[in-house]
This record gives sequence, structure tokens and C-alpha cells, in this order.
Amino acid sequence: MTVQTLQQYFGFSGFRPGQSEVIDRILTGSSAAAIFPTGSGKSLCYQLPALQLPHLTLVISPLLALMKDQVEFLRSKNIPAACIDSTQNRDETLQIMQQARNSELKILLISVERLKNERFRQFISKVPISLLVVDEAHCISEWGHNFRPNYLKLPAYQQELNISQVLLLTATATPQVIEDMGNKFKIAANNFTITGFYRSNLTLNIVPCSERDKFNHLVQFFNGCEKEPTIVYVTQQKTAEYVAKKLTNAGIHAIAYHAGLNSELRSEIQQSFMQGQGTCIVATIAFGMGIDKADIRNIIHYDLPKSLENYSQEIGRAGRDGQPARCMTLGNRDNLNVLENFVYGDTPDKTSINYVIEQIYASEDKWEVMLNQLSRESNIRPLPLKTLLVYLELNGTIQSQFTYFSSYRFKLIDSMDQIIDRFEGERQNFVQALFNCSEKARTWYSIDFDALWKTYRAERQRVVAAIDYFHEKGWLELETKLSIDVYRIISKRVPLDKLVENLHELFYLKEKNEIARIHKMLDFFQGKECLSSSLAQYFGDDEAPQQCHHCSVCDGAVAQFPKIQQPPLDADIIKQWLQPYRTASVNGLSSKACSRFLCGISTPLSVKLKATKMEGFGKLENYPFAEVNKFVYELLST
Repeated sequence: MTVQTLQQYFGFSGFRPGQSEVIDRILTGSSAAAIFPTGSGKSLCYQLPALQLPHLTLVISPLLALMKDQVEFLRSKNIPAACIDSTQNRDETLQIMQQARNSELKILLISVERLKNERFRQFISKVPISLLVVDEAHCISEWGHNFRPNYLKLPAYQQELNISQVLLLTATATPQVIEDMGNKFKIAANNFTITGFYRSNLTLNIVPCSERDKFNHLVQFFNGCEKEPTIVYVTQQKTAEYVAKKLTNAGIHAIAYHAGLNSELRSEIQQSFMQGQGTCIVATIAFGMGIDKADIRNIIHYDLPKSLENYSQEIGRAGRDGQPARCMTLGNRDNLNVLENFVYGDTPDKTSINYVIEQIYASEDKWEVMLNQLSRESNIRPLPLKTLLVYLELNGTIQSQFTYFSSYRFKLIDSMDQIIDRFEGERQNFVQALFNCSEKARTWYSIDFDALWKTYRAERQRVVAAIDYFHEKGWLELETKLSIDVYRIISKRVPLDKLVENLHELFYLKEKNEIARIHKMLDFFQGKECLSSSLAQYFGDDEAPQQCHHCSVCDGAVAQFPKIQQPPLDADIIKQWLQPYRTASVNGLSSKACSRFLCGISTPLSVKLKATKMEGFGKLENYPFAEVNKFVYELLST
């Protein structure tokens, strides 16, 4: 039956390695995980079972473009699928929600953030779900290369929504991350299917070169293959624009792609590349997720990738048709600081962690917080702030209750009397009370939840469900504002200073792990062992050949990146650079905060103080952060 479904819907005569095993586990009622290389058909592991499972398959997907591509593909195969995303208008979203309620969809794709929306949870809790699919599942692990705090909530959402089965999908998970994923979702090790990471058709070359010689090497690479589909990866947006322009001037048609372009233009560039109209994309890592183009012949890393996981994912986009493809890395240490600074900017100071804990300990049973505001006040970037709150949940200090909008307001389409007359008895009295407790300002009404509780004992959940229902029916237009996270305070038993110390240690360990990951990547590129074999071993694959005979090491060219010598740091000049920043800050600055300023690492405080306009901002961006911080710490201690 499964092979018949495969042929009927997808037109394939057989399965790729690992697919059948994963699908069988899902169809026999088990949870499972598929650890397959990029382009090896992970998506089929949920797409095919979804057709045979009785209820909805809910897919957590990390990127909007990825969701839309998946939906388009599924619909082309006559499989009823949809996604709910921020680009849709009200009518489109309501139509999809109604289809899900009516069991007209087999697959629904959403982002993990969608589950934080109380209105969405109200809706999805009433829809029977057979399978929860977590794409890019490595995001749940703090030891992975792309940790996302919201992913840590997925096991709890699985229980809350009463979903009996889960399928985890990823292309880049080390043995440590695989173990972590299994523990968090309670999936037995024998239900993980891991296929090999070795790609026999990929030639891996590491070319050591100085920054000034990079472009010449790039142009030489293109000699004779200007028309081949190629992706050139860079670290920063400005580099993408610069390289694309220089390539075009050199007669190689290239287009820059990065997150700074508007979504419509990015979509056009991607579609053009997919359809074979554009041959070379110069891109940041914003480009690639969901790119399922079989004939990409070349992947070039103009700058070092962020990690070996990123490198594996990015080169995995080449040669998916099985034909030979080339992967070249132009290597030096010049941009190493840029990669490290991404990490150092996400480690909060003790004073910042202390500020957050004080807010919690000053509350009684409940703590309500607007994350953007807390980020500004505590000087912790939004992502590490979310991580901090997750750590506090894991250690039993707080417990996430729900996220709600601080204000609901509506504009009438039908009259209040028309809406009230549609109900009878107690329901009619409740609707009457809801409108009585809504204050009008011109055409918009704001709901007073406190007044509703006092006068009618109407719980917030019921009010939200009702106003949502009116909105769906088209009786009124609904608008929500300011997301607020509500936590229950579980325990304040740990002394504040000890808790701050413990949490700071967690962030410090995470920082060390991330920096070590960057240096493991550096060691890989300069290693003396076969590159293909070393990469496979990093991901726990011992089946790859010891010598691939299609990498630069096997060809006898071991890469060495020369170390960069910078001029000695000058205490007087650094004091001069720091003076305006320290003066502008009311509460004083740690040595790390000063070092971030000098290394050009943006934080909520530096944005607030408009630090980028100060002379010293980024003056030491070419120096290792650890070296700058050691110097500044000693400077400020004297």
C-alpha cells in the first residue's frame, strides 16, 4: 500500500535510503527521527504517512519560504496542504482554519512562534492531530549550531495538544545533538534512522588565500563554467553586494541575495535561480533553506562558514542530481573575528541577568513581561533573553503559562444589536456584558477584561474565544497589540546572587561551546586527513572511505591559514574611544560591554545610546574579542 501511494502521488518507483524505515515506524504508531543529509528526501518521511494517517499532520517549519515551497509542491501532487503565515490576509487565514476544522487538510505548516499565539492555540486545540513534525529539529538542542529557545517548548505543546506521535527531521546533527533530541522528545535510540553523510560526487577543495587575492581566485574558478548554476556564500550583506557587482563587471552575471532585500525581491531572485534564468547567486546564509535545485554545480565559500554544520548543509545543496559538483572554500583568518563576535554578543553580563531575576523576585505569584521592553531594559539581545527565560523554566524558578495580547480592540461590521440577537439565554447575557465592557474611541472598541471579570465573572479565555468567533464570522474586525508573556513563579528559594552566578555559568559554557565549534571548523579546513572522511566522522558516520580521492587533502594540498598580526593595543587611545560611551551610560559598564562597543558588537544599550555614531564603535573589530576584553578588563581595573 505504501509503495502504491508513493507511485500514485509522487511518481517514484522506490524509496531512497532510510525513507521506508522511517515511514514504517510512523505508520505503525511509533515516534521517529530521520537524520539524512541535505537533499536526501526527509520531507517524504511525513508527506507520505500524512496521506494514510486519520487526522491532520502539523509541521513546524523554520522559514516562510520553505513553508510556501512545500505547500506548492504538495498541492501540485493533489495533496491537500496549507500554511498559516504572517503574509496572509484575514480571509486567507480564516479559510485555512476552516479547512482544518472540516478535516479538509492533510498537512498544515506553521512556524514555532505561531504556537505562542493564544488565539491560534484556541483554534488548533480543537483540531485532531495525528502527527507533529519538527523540521530542523536540531534547533531544540543548546549544543546544536542553530539553537532556538522556542523549540524547547515543543515537547510541552505536543502534550498540551494531545499529539501521540512526533517525527524529527534534520540534516545536521552531531552524536551529542542526536542524544539531546531523543531525550527531549522521549524517542528511543533505535527509532532514529541515520543515513551516511558521505557524498561521492562532491569535490571538496580548501584554497588558502589572503583577503586581497580572494576575488582573483574566484574569477579563475569561473573560467569555463560561467553558465553553471553556482552559489557563492559570504558572511555579510555588504560583501554580497560587493562581490556580485565585481563579478558582473568581470563578465559573470551575478546577483546579490541577503536579508536586507525586501521579501518580494528575494522571492524573485530565488525563483529566477530555480528556473535556470540566473546562474550565480552571491548570498549570505539567508539563501538556501528549501532550495531544492538538483543541478547546482558549484558551491563557493568566499568567507568561512559559521560552523561545520553550516558548511555541510551548504555544500549539500550541490549535485543533488548525482552528477559531479565542486565545493571550494577560500580560506583565511581575516573574518574569524566576525564569526566569534556573533557569539560574544549573545552572552549577557551578570548585571543584566541580575536585573531580570530582580524583576521576577519582586513579583508575587505571577510575572507578566513584554520581551522587547525587557530586552532594552536589561541590555540582553532578544534571542539570549528568550534562552535565559527558558533556563529559568528548566531550573524550576518560573513556569510559562501563556502569551496574550495586552489589548484587543474591534471595529463593528454588523451592529451590536444584530450580534446580540443571534444568541439566547446566558450566552446572550454574556455577549451583552462583553459589549457593555468595551469602551469606544471613534470607531474602535477596546475590551476591558478586568471589568468583564468583576461584573460577569467572564474568564479571559472565554472572552478571547467569543471575540475570535465574531471575527471569523465577519461580524466585526479584530485587532491585537503588544504581546505579553505570562509566567507563574514557582520558587524563589535559590538566593539571587547564586542564581545569577549559575545562569551566567550556563551562558559562559554555551559561549565556550560555540567558540570551540568555530575552531573545530578551522581545524577541519587545515586538517591533514581526507576532508570527506573527517566531515562524515564529525557527524558520527564511520562508513565513509578513509580516502575519498576527490578532495584537496587527498590531492596532496593541506591548507594552512597564516595567523594575522595586529598592532599592539594602546591604552590611552582606547580610553579616549571609550570615554563618550561610558559617559552616556548611567549605570556603568562592564569590561565586556566596553569590549563589545570597541569590537562593533551591537546590543540593546548601544542602540539606545546611538553608539554607532561614536568614534570608538567598531575600532577594534579586527582584533579577537577575548584579547580586547582581557586588555580592557585590566585597563578598567587600574
